[in-house]
Amino acid sequence: MISQPLKLGFLASGAGSSARAIVGAIRSGELAAEARLMVSNNKGAAALDFARDAGIASLYAPTQADPAAADGKLADELAAHGVELIVLSGYLRQLGPVTLGRYAGRVLNIHPGPLPDFGGHGMYGRRVHEAVLAAGVAESGIVIHLVDAEYDRGPVIARRSVEVRPGDTPEALEARVRALEPGFFVETLQRIARGDLDLP
Repeated sequence: MISQPLKLGFLASGAGSSARAIVGAIRSGELAAEARLMVSNNKGAAALDFARDAGIASLYAPTQADPAAADGKLADELAAHGVELIVLSGYLRQLGPVTLGRYAGRVLNIHPGPLPDFGGHGMYGRRVHEAVLAAGVAESGIVIHLVDAEYDRGPVIARRSVEVRPGDTPEALEARVRALEPGFFVETLQRIARGDLDLP
């Protein structure tokens, strides 16, 4: 059961664009939520600087040296900060079994292309848009899904179509999709907070 307001934790490896938009919506009163913790596996991530400047608890959690220990620490820190729903905002590491077990059905990721056709290990960023264009499909899309132990295979909870235009380059399609992602994440969380969208 997710309580109101939403108690959010963010995981980001870079700038955390969606996390920033979500925090902005919280601060403006557009989203009934609390930003409880920002975590990054990248010590130099701009998302950590943003969190510190915004007065949000932040944590650098390296994962490569000891993935099992990092997984346990991450799960414990999220719980200690009262996080009930995790938002992945450009987090480029696979979550471990402890975190996935404790937050089963409560981890949201946004993917910049239609799933399942354009997802899986290594399919992130521009690679997704290159694959979409190479496939010759009429539209791409943005997908918000629950995270499980397999890359991009968890249940989809929201989709938004993005037109593929004649002459599109991967860079052009990427820019168009990226511009829509933060707002779509905010809208989806608003629906969850209002009770209009139930998580499985």
